[in-house]
Amino acid sequence: MFYADEDNLKRSTDEEKRYLDRQNDNVWNEFRKGAEIHRRVRRHAQNTIKPGMTMIEVAETIENAVRTFCEEEKSIVSGMGFPCGVSLNNVAAHYTPNAGDKTVLSYDDVMKVDFGVHVNGHIIDCAWTHTFNEKYDPLLDAVRAATNTGIKAAGIDVRLTDIGEQIEEVMESHEIELDGKLYPVKCIRNLNGHNIKPFHIHGGKSVPIVKNGDNTKMEEGETFAIETFGSTGRGHVVGQGECSHYAKSSNSTGPVRLTKAKQLLQTIDEHFGTLPFCRRYLDRVGEEKYLLALNQLVKSGIVNEYLPLYEVKGSYTAQYEHTILLHPTRKEVVSRGEDY
Repeated sequence: MFYADEDNLKRSTDEEKRYLDRQNDNVWNEFRKGAEIHRRVRRHAQNTIKPGMTMIEVAETIENAVRTFCEEEKSIVSGMGFPCGVSLNNVAAHYTPNAGDKTVLSYDDVMKVDFGVHVNGHIIDCAWTHTFNEKYDPLLDAVRAATNTGIKAAGIDVRLTDIGEQIEEVMESHEIELDGKLYPVKCIRNLNGHNIKPFHIHGGKSVPIVKNGDNTKMEEGETFAIETFGSTGRGHVVGQGECSHYAKSSNSTGPVRLTKAKQLLQTIDEHFGTLPFCRRYLDRVGEEKYLLALNQLVKSGIVNEYLPLYEVKGSYTAQYEHTILLHPTRKEVVSRGEDY
């Protein structure tokens, strides 16, 4: 896509900018490989996921497909960019099942499917909302339109608050009728998009989905996840419940006293580095009876935990997300597919 701003339109014909763009072809192509794997996996998931599956089956259907497609690319280091989130209904984000979770997907569930694919540390972060009951379509339409608005508004030198203002205007112009009651669709104000850096899913900049006064600008060469969350509830989430998502802190310096915690940290460094992981991933690489050690790493500030994010009980939440690349000459919605 060309940048919307008049000054930025000149970039498409600027030979110097085109030269700079070509210098980064290898990096752009790694994002594109990850995006193609993401498209293939979500096509498989959309054709496979059915009511009656356990949430572990849903998550592992997606994660195993990512691993299969990544193994076909022998020349690159690639895999899951972060655990597959399959948050249901009033849970907006950061839920993936732990071992023993007996939750079963039902026909009336609203599931946010959020998973990442990395190629040499360049992460594609992309999500959609999966439903079976058409009554939720107005909610999904609102959030999809809001995400596309954010993508259209994004660009070099664009202020983050201005993107949030446009997203908010579109999102909150929608409403949905459920069981005879009309609900306005609200932005979940404390959830944001973000920039992405190599091996770091959150790069330090947040892209709001409401006007928030942040005049920080997007910059040439950056990568952003444009994601929006809509809700029939109050428009605010809180972290609670059993944790499944973790990531090593980028500035972890705390002491590690337990021998088991030291061993666990070595496993985390070896298999995940700074990429997020979940308990099932620790199970998968052979770790056992690690909860005490994991909690020790969290308390020491070496590992961060990310609790499931809940809206009010009885509400429904939806999410759509794409990764965009800010080329010197244009922006690329690299994760775009025929589905959304």
